Amino acid sequence: MKHEKSIKALNGYLMLFVLFIMIATMIGTLMVRLIPVFIIFLVAVILVAKGFFIVNPNGSRVMVLFGAYKGTVKENGFFWANPFYTRQRISLRARNFDSERVKVNDKIGNPIMINVILVWQVADTYKSAFDVDNYEEFVRVQTDAAVRKLAGSYPYDNFDDERAELTLRSGMDEVNEALENEITERLAIAGIKVMEARIGYLAYAPEIASSMLKRQQAVAIVAARKKIVEGAVGMVEDALVKLSTDNIIDFDDDKKAAMVSNLMVVLCGDKEAVPIVNAGTLNT
Repeated sequence: MKHEKSIKALNGYLMLFVLFIMIATMIGTLMVRLIPVFIIFLVAVILVAKGFFIVNPNGSRVMVLFGAYKGTVKENGFFWANPFYTRQRISLRARNFDSERVKVNDKIGNPIMINVILVWQVADTYKSAFDVDNYEEFVRVQTDAAVRKLAGSYPYDNFDDERAELTLRSGMDEVNEALENEITERLAIAGIKVMEARIGYLAYAPEIASSMLKRQQAVAIVAARKKIVEGAVGMVEDALVKLSTDNIIDFDDDKKAAMVSNLMVVLCGDKEAVPIVNAGTLNT
């Protein structure tokens, strides 16, 4: 037997009625002083009383008789079964697992902090009860191992690896899907069904977070400057073309260079331009 087997237990209320009859009979034997019969009924009552159990909604009981797996009761209610069964309670409810934030290295060696949020439930009670020692601890350890493997398979971002199309920060859907597949494969041995797995927290480790923030700011500033320069060049070109087309003023190379320089300073500067009044003429 390598998989779960469902069994039906006897109705507990029916056996409770039988138990009351046995108790009444036992009392009757005591009153007529049939001590041997009384002892037999006393032992029988104790055994029958031990056979009662309750299964709550989304719960189960794994039945084992002297080391042999007999089946699992999943139907909720009040039941009776062989009193010699050992009954292991296993919940079938969906559970949340929010792992601790662990420090790992991404694909290019940067230390990062990451954790995962996992939603899981027991799908095969036989595997959960007998194929692993402690299925809840197994979920925790294997999830941690899967997160470490995932983090080492992708870079945090593509600053150091511009060829990387998929990163932990930008490819969340693909990364979460890969994480779910990895955890599902690892937890299958314990009969665990993974309902959802996703990264809950992702950041650079504290020792490099400040440096990485400065680098990100520098990249953003360079990108913004590039856009500003491209726009300024287009505006200067349009201005020169407009002045020449309308014959407003004739520029030689020196004056054109001076005007381009002044316009670029005005358009690309961080501070507001300060006007200078020219008391002469442009031709002097």
